[in-house]
Amino acid sequence: MAKNADKKDKRIVLCGANAYEQKYYFNEAFAGIPESVKEELHVICVLFTEEVGGIFMIVFEEDGSVSLETNAEEDDLLYDEIGSGLLVGEIRRNRQEMLESLKLYYRVFILHDPSVLEELD
Repeated sequence: MAKNADKKDKRIVLCGANAYEQKYYFNEAFAGIPESVKEELHVICVLFTEEVGGIFMIVFEEDGSVSLETNAEEDDLLYDEIGSGLLVGEIRRNRQEMLESLKLYYRVFILHDPSVLEELD
């Protein structure tokens, strides 16, 4: 159990939206991300919560991979759990290139991973 807790602690939220508070959050530690990508992330997060409700987050895993997460409060009867799963899949398919670019950004600028250059060759 402690291993999972440690792993979760090393994850970093990039951005997210909360339908309950009607708020959007962007982690300023990633201010170097181009404005056009920031705007696209904003649109994705807000539209997600408007469509299915709940809370939606885009998170960097410890290895730099990008996770799309959604959850809802227990008593939220309006949250569309099936729709949320379908929408996550749609975002992964339609925004695959952007998500790969975010992973690359994280590995280069945050993790300072030298193996990235080797992979690009």
